[in-house]
Amino acid sequence: MSMLKKYTQARISLGHAGTSIPLKSELAFKLAHAHARDAVHSEIDIETLTSTLQKFQLPVLTVSSAANSRQEYLQRPDLGRIPSENSSQQLAEFTAPNDISIVVADGLSATAINRNLIALLDELLPLLKHLRLSPITLVRQGRVAIADHVASILESKIALILIGERPGLTATDSIGAYLTFNPRPGLTDESRNCVSNIRPGGLSFSEAAAKIFYLISEANRLQLSGVMLKDNDNRSGDVISNISDQP
Repeated sequence: MSMLKKYTQARISLGHAGTSIPLKSELAFKLAHAHARDAVHSEIDIETLTSTLQKFQLPVLTVSSAANSRQEYLQRPDLGRIPSENSSQQLAEFTAPNDISIVVADGLSATAINRNLIALLDELLPLLKHLRLSPITLVRQGRVAIADHVASILESKIALILIGERPGLTATDSIGAYLTFNPRPGLTDESRNCVSNIRPGGLSFSEAAAKIFYLISEANRLQLSGVMLKDNDNRSGDVISNISDQP
């Protein structure tokens, strides 16, 4: 079993101390659990991200979901899926037909967004240079489905949300990318495609960008997304055709 440890970050072959696991492993588990809890309650760094995003020369909007606090966001997933009334009005001022809306949300790990968003966009945005992009929209207390509302208001053909995934005990900084063709309120999970585990220790930023671009290209070509859009790309990666709205 110990030889398998080099192939996985999972907690295997921990050894034992009597009938218990060794103290070092026990403490490492508790530390990982604490990091996961911290990630869930972390806050998206709007000021730093807005400043850094200027290098991409795209407008940046900051909006919020209908959840008024982190506690309400965690207890009421439905509120995280819709924009607040003020946010909807703000988005309406930027309405113009475009090819894709890039939405960024804290999800269940703002840590993932704070650490890894810019590196991912460095790889992704050059691939999208021939598409008409709406403003990049940063969302506080957002879940996956809020991208459908945002992109619908902005009159986008495709919604792409980059969101902090639920942290585990081996990773607290994973970004998930969810794509929807013809986004609109009321769509459910089978309408979306997902590229997950985007982080330095998982799917690399370059691989993730290439996979996302492939799905965007296929969605445009076939005019669909979700379970009807099959991933026939041969690149390696952690890709799921449709996934429950975990964040």
